[in-house]
Amino acid sequence: MDTRFLFVYILIGTLLINGIRAARKWEYEPLSVTSTTSNESLILFKIQIVRIRRGEYAISANVKWDYDTTDETMVEAYAFHSVSGDANEYKVLPWSIPKQPFYHYLNTYYKDVIIGNCAHCSNIPVFKDKFEPPWPKKTYIGEKCVMNGDGFPDIVPPGYYKIIFKGFGPDQPSWSFTAIVKITLKMF
Repeated sequence: MDTRFLFVYILIGTLLINGIRAARKWEYEPLSVTSTTSNESLILFKIQIVRIRRGEYAISANVKWDYDTTDETMVEAYAFHSVSGDANEYKVLPWSIPKQPFYHYLNTYYKDVIIGNCAHCSNIPVFKDKFEPPWPKKTYIGEKCVMNGDGFPDIVPPGYYKIIFKGFGPDQPSWSFTAIVKITLKMF
């Protein structure tokens, strides 16, 4: 074989392999977001689903955070899946955040997933190395946030997903939010 053709084949093969990247193979539509708090004067959520255009939705939120977190502040999250969306059909998934200190959560999941998906559309704290307490007491605003999927699995089964996130601690308010999203597979 002529070495010129071999070089062309290697170049084309390299370009094809380089062009193959893992990418999110699903799309989501937020269906509902609800929240609870034990003390609205210390933490208050106002979350809504916003339609951007036909078939495209985002989440806007306003969170008034007015209490001090401590080493005893805890968070946890659970994910559930249902093929049909029937409330009695949801099954727990292994994708959860086990009960853990809030500061540990900030240095792991928050840093790896939340910053990448929400920093572009909100005023949430962003940091590169380790989070240094205290968590700022302020009003956090997210405007038309569309999750790009950073840190999420590339492939997930279609259906309905319910995510429940909770925060609590001694002498602190307890709060939670629940999101339900519909996942469909991307065709292209």
